[in-house]
Amino acid sequence: MADFWKRFSQNRPALIGLLIIFAVVLLSLTAPLLYPKSPWGMVQRPFLPPFTMSHFLLGTDTMGRDIASGLAHGAGISLLVGLISTVVSLVIGIPLGAIAGYFGGWVDDVLMRFTELFQSVPSFALAIVLVAIFEPSIYSIVISIGIVSWPPVARLLRGEVMAYRSREFVEAAVLSGQKHGTIIWRQILPNTLSPIIVLASMMVASSILIESSLSFLGLGAPDVMSWGYIIGAGRTAIRQAWWITVFPGIAIMLTVLALNLIGEGLNDALNPRVARIGK
Repeated sequence: MADFWKRFSQNRPALIGLLIIFAVVLLSLTAPLLYPKSPWGMVQRPFLPPFTMSHFLLGTDTMGRDIASGLAHGAGISLLVGLISTVVSLVIGIPLGAIAGYFGGWVDDVLMRFTELFQSVPSFALAIVLVAIFEPSIYSIVISIGIVSWPPVARLLRGEVMAYRSREFVEAAVLSGQKHGTIIWRQILPNTLSPIIVLASMMVASSILIESSLSFLGLGAPDVMSWGYIIGAGRTAIRQAWWITVFPGIAIMLTVLALNLIGEGLNDALNPRVARIGK
């Protein structure tokens, strides 16, 4: 762990990304203290420009709601959407990829054709269809993003498991009489954690972007305050009140950039030999 942190801390962009994510998490935790009133309440006249009143530094939206309060309260929701959607993707993709890579043959063919079926449809278009079918809500958005995001996980796990299944320690486990499920769970999967962690960090960023895009199209959760919802609520007045969409857009951009920087830092720290060869 000490060696990992030493390698990770040498990557300055990754540290900057970590600080940004820490700031976002801190903002979400302190939102009830900074803005004790509900972010849904009208606090001033609509379309109040930013930096004109100290109490409403980022201005107000089309309904007179405080944008700064919405950003603070929506930070945790946006991160949760990204995290839970990624967990859903991992829960679907890891077992399918591990089974396909371990057993090979017709099992691999069937599971990979099933994976290609999902990859043949653009993920964002499929997410739109799923959210429209289930009706827009935070649950339908999370499930839809998870469903469209699992194929890369399955393909990554398949390749990793295929590389490990012929190793000596796996053959020794087979000869000792261990069951296939035990071999996959205890012998192979622990060795694939590094690429999974790196991919998961980048999938969180992608999930936040998908949720924001759905909200921009009017398919966001109407009862949950998130950055995507703020952008979606201000899309009709983007020329009249640019700040409604710009400030949450900047927040999303910084968060996604930070998560990508952390992912690259994790990749360098967990795979030091690959990082040295690349340089």
